[in-house]
Amino acid sequence: MFSAFERHVAFRYLRARKGERFVSIIAIFSLIGIALGVATLIIVMSVMNGFRQELLAQILGLNGDIGVFGVGAPITRYDAMAGRIQKIPGVISATPIVQGEVLITGPHGGAIGGVARGIEAPGLMALRTVSHHLTAGSLANFHGQSVAIGDGIASQLGLTVGGTVTLILPQGNATIIGTIPRIESFTVGAIFQTGMAQYDSSFMFLPLHAAQTLFRVPPDGVTQFQVTVRNPDHDTAIRRAIFGALPGQKINIVDWQDSNNAFFAAVNVERNVMFLILTLIIVVAAFNVVSSMIMMVKDKAGDIAILRTMGATSGSIMRIFFIVGASVGVVGTLIGFGLGVVFCAYIEQIRQAIQSITGTQLFNPTVYYLESLPAKLEWSQVIEVVLLAILLSFLATLYPSWRAARTDPIEALRHE
Repeated sequence: MFSAFERHVAFRYLRARKGERFVSIIAIFSLIGIALGVATLIIVMSVMNGFRQELLAQILGLNGDIGVFGVGAPITRYDAMAGRIQKIPGVISATPIVQGEVLITGPHGGAIGGVARGIEAPGLMALRTVSHHLTAGSLANFHGQSVAIGDGIASQLGLTVGGTVTLILPQGNATIIGTIPRIESFTVGAIFQTGMAQYDSSFMFLPLHAAQTLFRVPPDGVTQFQVTVRNPDHDTAIRRAIFGALPGQKINIVDWQDSNNAFFAAVNVERNVMFLILTLIIVVAAFNVVSSMIMMVKDKAGDIAILRTMGATSGSIMRIFFIVGASVGVVGTLIGFGLGVVFCAYIEQIRQAIQSITGTQLFNPTVYYLESLPAKLEWSQVIEVVLLAILLSFLATLYPSWRAARTDPIEALRHE
């Protein structure tokens, strides 16, 4: 596509000679601008992907990927039903749960509304969001009347491990003097901190049999299953398979996208808007390429005239300057790609180094509820950024190259 002559002349123009430093400096700044734009776009999008992944892991770690709820009545024979669900390809686990809303009170007064979730001990241990984030107590004694509560509940009601928490249900017992709410007391065995305030201030876990007794669910029944799948983004087929695996059961299936649609829709919108905004950096750098190429064409008007008189075609002239501009864009893109990938790979070490040098805290774990700054490279997204930068660089080169090809050699030599 490009002859050896065209490549030789183009690369010769890329090397600045005496008196041409200004044009060369503009080209260098254009290269730096493209490199910084590509690197910034890769880094920001990777950090946003990391935040989304961490938030998704926290939410799904507590609620599962798919919720299977009984409609109007509990799901009976839950052991057999859980076994059927777990045999579905793509399903990792199906945890039986009894859940209901309660009023939680402490020994020193005060009351808050919350969610009491009954679960078997192995199922609770499998919830890494809870079992790996205990701030006090242990799950070793998760049986009988022992419960695990969020640290938000504990702080609001002044509860500690070994303290007594009382649950009040509005659906009470009917007596001759009216309905009396059901009241049940439990011992705090563990306190957890998931990092999600709405969960830590409202969720508590109690043994499955205790929840069945509290909510008057049959011993072989549960209110729902918490299903974990291998690929949460592709669970449509699994939803259909669950319906087929539970014949005769009146159920409703809700996946994580349905239950958190507004939250993750906002995250996706923010990610798309950030992509568009940061793309403007590359667009500005591409305009710098246009300006530097136009100045180079003006500066090389005499050379273009001589090349034309020696037999070079207008197409050859256009290809020469296209190589010059495209080289700036491609090299800048590759440098930005390398900087972005390396920065994402060592982003936590870089953050800690900057904090130690400046003495400031750039990422407060108590605010973001994450122990480290997350970054996840999605290579399809990285390739998209690289191709976009190269495409903009090529487009920025077309006009100056076309203008160079249209240079009249007679007029150019007349003004030399």
